[in-house]
Amino acid sequence: MTQSAKKQVHVIGAGPAGLMAAERLAQSGLSVVVHERMPSVGRKFLMAGRGGLNLTHSEPLARFLDRYGAAASRAAGWLEAFSPSDLVAWAEGLGQPTFVGSSGRVFPKAMKASPLLRAWLARLNALGVEVRLRSRWTGWDGEALRFETPDGERLETPGAVVLALGGASWPRLGSDAAWTQWLEAPLRPFRPANVGFDVAWSDVLREGFAGRPLKGIALTHQDRTVRGEAMIAAYGIEGGAIYALSAGLRDAVERDGQATLAIDLKPDLAADDLAVRLARPRGKASLSNHLRKTVGLDAVGAALLREAGPLPTAPDELAARIKATTVTLSGVQGLERAISAAGGVRFDALDKHLMLTARPGVFVAGEMLDWEAPTGGYLLQASFASGVVAAQGVKAWLDRSG
Repeated sequence: MTQSAKKQVHVIGAGPAGLMAAERLAQSGLSVVVHERMPSVGRKFLMAGRGGLNLTHSEPLARFLDRYGAAASRAAGWLEAFSPSDLVAWAEGLGQPTFVGSSGRVFPKAMKASPLLRAWLARLNALGVEVRLRSRWTGWDGEALRFETPDGERLETPGAVVLALGGASWPRLGSDAAWTQWLEAPLRPFRPANVGFDVAWSDVLREGFAGRPLKGIALTHQDRTVRGEAMIAAYGIEGGAIYALSAGLRDAVERDGQATLAIDLKPDLAADDLAVRLARPRGKASLSNHLRKTVGLDAVGAALLREAGPLPTAPDELAARIKATTVTLSGVQGLERAISAAGGVRFDALDKHLMLTARPGVFVAGEMLDWEAPTGGYLLQASFASGVVAAQGVKAWLDRSG
């Protein structure tokens, strides 16, 4: 290998983890080539920004790390290398000011990914990073990397490699997990995360309310309760509050064939207060109008109450259903509809710098790794931060290896 090849690093995958690794490597003086199998970079990143790009979260670090479950100890090292405040400073350094929303989530003021991505690519270009589109990694040829390109097969033997190929969610955007057949590393099977669940709705609810939101609710599964919003879908239920509970709900459905979700439609009102309001004379108003006028329950909420059977007439019983109407989840939507994926390269195959112990000089970052987190800024934060850790590992390894 020539001296120039030893100083060249190839990054495979042009999502947040890969591009962040490329930026840090180029800033350290290394020659960097980024490969992306799709015709453009950051497709999943752009999709994530369509509803408002949630970069990170402003909550205290201990609570932040708790979102990563079994991978919290690993995520702690990543966030030490690249914290939420570092991410905010990075975005603002690209000319994209941020703000903290009412829920504590952090967004760019532009509320979308495209301005940030354009500024980022301009920075990478100025750093001399080469981006090769339609360059698909297809495994190894001895120690060389093999790529399918528009000009035919190409072999590359850089000094180090960062794999940031994504998981298995939203495969049409590029993360198809084809790399699992070539990596030769222990993997945990991919499973959908941040995903919707199947519910056998009545025809009335499905046909009349699919696409309608449930706002300001609290959802409980087992001993976990989250507040937020959900969305009635023709197949079942989805949305941010569902995603926050999706890991436990998914595990329950896979284990037991179903999961029970309790929905508090009025979490800011105690059951006794609801009962007092519901006891007011109804007059000629329909029960739906009575619910709307006395406790502010909209039509979709009233319809959800009826899914459990005829509505009770006693105010205390009706209040109890409003506080805990149950929904049975019978299935999990697949990886093609999941926002992210659990599973991937196991941490026992890596050192603390995210280098594969079986392949020195090959580092792994992003959603390829075996971790999961809910939406709310936690996914992007960990993806960016793992790219930083992998880049630091590459630099240290190249320095050690001369």
